[in-house]
Amino acid sequence: MQLEFESELLKTQIEVQEQTMQTIASDLHDNIGQLLSLTALTLSSINLKEPQKLEKKVSESIGLVNSSIKELRGLAKLMNGELIVQTGLGKAIKQEIDRLKKIGTYKIKVKNELLDIEISSPNKDLIVLRLLQEIINNIIKHAHASHIEIEVYSISDVLYLTVKDNGIGFDYETAKTQIKGIGLSSIHNRIKMIDGKINIQSNPSDGTLTTIEIPYP
Repeated sequence: MQLEFESELLKTQIEVQEQTMQTIASDLHDNIGQLLSLTALTLSSINLKEPQKLEKKVSESIGLVNSSIKELRGLAKLMNGELIVQTGLGKAIKQEIDRLKKIGTYKIKVKNELLDIEISSPNKDLIVLRLLQEIINNIIKHAHASHIEIEVYSISDVLYLTVKDNGIGFDYETAKTQIKGIGLSSIHNRIKMIDGKINIQSNPSDGTLTTIEIPYP
């Protein structure tokens, strides 16, 4: 059982790192790449014969470079999934939600009460982060939602994570029997690994509410 747990934990860590690298690649292309292209375009448009416009364009270029530096610093913090968790589960969840916000498709409501707590459980934190990633990815790929609510808090040594969307929903009983698709088997297995509970309420055209309870720390 210990070997199985360690194997699953390693798999989880790799998946978190893969998600992180996908985020980095997307940000490099969509955010930093565009900022630097715009910087180059602004600088190339400078005409030394028009000194009245020179200061404005240089100032704009400096602003774009500073924005690029800020984005790069943010990416540097994402380079290692394990390091993310070491900063605290609350911050790791915040970074994941920030990733979701950058998509710009959803109206997002967040209640994250873990940002200020000092307790941690590194192995569980990594699994919880991956569970959240899987749930969010399912929403992006399948739900066709416009609103997402995420709530995470801890009461009496129990961690609660709820994710609700207003998407098209799905037939939960049918989905549980499918090998491919939304990965419910993986989610249930990881919940079981850390002695947690999961409840999924979903019906076609009625959205989905996922509630996770985990002994914590």
